[in-house]
Amino acid sequence: MASLQTSPKSFPGWVFFCCCCCLPLLLTSSLPLKGASTAHHACRLRKINFQQPYIRNRTYTLAKTVHASDKDTDNRLIGQQLFVNIRENNRCYLMKRVVEFVVKDVLLTEVKNQYPYVEEVAQFLASLTSELRSCKFSGKKEHIEKNLEQMKNKMEQLGENGKTKAIGELDLLFDYMENACTDAPKKGGNKKKN
Repeated sequence: MASLQTSPKSFPGWVFFCCCCCLPLLLTSSLPLKGASTAHHACRLRKINFQQPYIRNRTYTLAKTVHASDKDTDNRLIGQQLFVNIRENNRCYLMKRVVEFVVKDVLLTEVKNQYPYVEEVAQFLASLTSELRSCKFSGKKEHIEKNLEQMKNKMEQLGENGKTKAIGELDLLFDYMENACTDAPKKGGNKKKN
């Protein structure tokens, strides 16, 4: 090794040594340790997913268009009630489940031909849930299932207006998904305990 440092002819040898020995060490040091918690990362989306003006505008326009025909102003499907008794680290998992339900049971039904942009928005939301495919809940699942079931039951009770309401609240769904699944800086520095 000393001869590599002193001899100008051995520069290619030094480069070879660095590429073969040092580079793999540098690359592996940036990888997470085996056994390190990857659940947090599995339940995270990149903020850029939500900063695309095109799809944000399509989602908000669709919601606004359909919201105008929603006659029920007393009920809300997407709101803080979804997070009752849900720990913060399970909120993204819950929103993944809500989005999967809305895509499959609302957007990809007969309504996809009734409103503009439905298929584009459904495709976007499906791509987010696909990115979250490894996102799992931690702890007990009963509150997640209960809150999800309450939302589904409320939509069912509203009959045909249930789907209209779900589409009219896509802007809320978009925002709740963004807040639950991205590492946005917390405002105020205080954490809510649930």
